[in-house]
Amino acid sequence: MQFTTFRHSVLSFQPSACCLRVERFFLNEMIMFAKIIQMKKFLFYAVGIIIVGLVIFFYARFSYTYSEGNRAGRLIKFSRQGAMFKTYEGEMNLGGVSNAANNSMMMNYMWDFSVADKAVADTLLTLEGREISVHYKQKMGTLPWRGDTKYIVDKVVSVKPDNGN
Repeated sequence: MQFTTFRHSVLSFQPSACCLRVERFFLNEMIMFAKIIQMKKFLFYAVGIIIVGLVIFFYARFSYTYSEGNRAGRLIKFSRQGAMFKTYEGEMNLGGVSNAANNSMMMNYMWDFSVADKAVADTLLTLEGREISVHYKQKMGTLPWRGDTKYIVDKVVSVKPDNGN
């Protein structure tokens, strides 16, 4: 008979209010922990998406070649300049509108460009004042160590022979 009483008392055990509070506290802690993990996942993915977006933006802005081609004209000025980053900068006279009546030039079109390759820069330093044709790549943006302009000359295509003028 004691056994049945014991069994009956075990089966009819009612937790005290203290046990319920502790159980509820741990349940709330587990829910809070799950929310924190969810928030960390969200922040991880959000930061990842932002970083990937910035990488794509900077690639498109500073590395992507928008256009490329050749330009021909007289190399007017070529120098190495810059306060912090020394870059090679040049200026070409591409021609302009001429007045046939008095055989004079009314307006010149000057084209500014940068050179990133030292070998090309050394070649251009010797060609100042001559008619040349160069190949360039136009970037979407400028970087201080690449030059002041969006036009980057990467090779000299041809040099018109000097007539001794």
